[in-house]
Amino acid sequence: MTTSDRLRVAVVGLGIGRSHLRRGYAQITDRFEVAALCDIDRERAEDAAEEHGVSRIVTDFDEVCRMDDVDVVDICTPPHLHFEQILRVLDAGKHAICEKPLVSSLREVDEVERAEAASKRRVMPIFQYRFGHGMQKLKLLVARGITGQAYLGTVETAWRRRPEYYAVPWRGKWATERGGALLSHAIHNHDLLCYVLGAPRRLFAYTTTRVNDIEVEDCAAIAFEMADGAAASSGVTLGSPEEISRHRFSFRGLVAESNTRPYTDSGDPWTFVGDSPDVDARISATLAEFQPLPEHYAGQFYRFYEALRTGGELPVTLSDARRSIEMITAMYYSSETGQSVTFPLPSDHPRYTSWLPVGD
Repeated sequence: MTTSDRLRVAVVGLGIGRSHLRRGYAQITDRFEVAALCDIDRERAEDAAEEHGVSRIVTDFDEVCRMDDVDVVDICTPPHLHFEQILRVLDAGKHAICEKPLVSSLREVDEVERAEAASKRRVMPIFQYRFGHGMQKLKLLVARGITGQAYLGTVETAWRRRPEYYAVPWRGKWATERGGALLSHAIHNHDLLCYVLGAPRRLFAYTTTRVNDIEVEDCAAIAFEMADGAAASSGVTLGSPEEISRHRFSFRGLVAESNTRPYTDSGDPWTFVGDSPDVDARISATLAEFQPLPEHYAGQFYRFYEALRTGGELPVTLSDARRSIEMITAMYYSSETGQSVTFPLPSDHPRYTSWLPVGD
């Protein structure tokens, strides 16, 4: 692969964007060149540019869109800015990568889908945890038919966020962060649940604010009925002194359980226990064939590059983002009304245009 084959990317927003640089582009420099950095805080952009050897720094998003030599704009700005920025990137004839949540409503994600189709460019939402080696091993076992029918999935997101976290002006507010623990934290773990078991058929959610003095929720419990009839549950808190994430899946053929690292539980090690010695042997033989690719952001960006090169499906699609946004909408609506919510949500649903509670 030559230098001319690389995609030139501009990263906008050097908060979470700094992680995209360190854990993403810096690890696959044969496929990407970081051509520019953009942040309204020029000092923060200069610091990141020095660390990663980037010469071009701007503070104006529109200037990024005007850069003729940029192929991809990676949007890492606060959530309330995503929708308009994605549309501007597509209008400028560039591909867009965008942090979660992709946009702020089902209406907006449907508009992005139409804009992407009209632009002939691609939009990739970020769900980087899918590409941990433990999760990819489970996906391989599912694909080989070794897991069998799913019975139960359980998800734990027990993290800690203290008041200083919410000193950032846009956090903890419906108008700018758009939600709390369900949207900004557990969204990844719920994506992994669906990545393995598919979409839910129905859910019931309870949310509350108990840890910090903020507008949005910081604790939640959700019950899911998955599309194939499997049961699933999720517990979420931002008040756990010991932080963990955990996924556990019970199938007819085996049980799969992640490690408990809070932010990398999709990586190794996972445990896979078969229902019989024969299944254990099949698990061992299959995992011996596992071919590891890059993980985390590097894993998603690596696959993004290959999809653009071959014209194949993106590693995370707008359909994936829509499912996530539909789940968020249903969770908040269920918590607000005290009712379970059945999927899909129609375009005349009361929260199609915004999941924000009435009055916010």
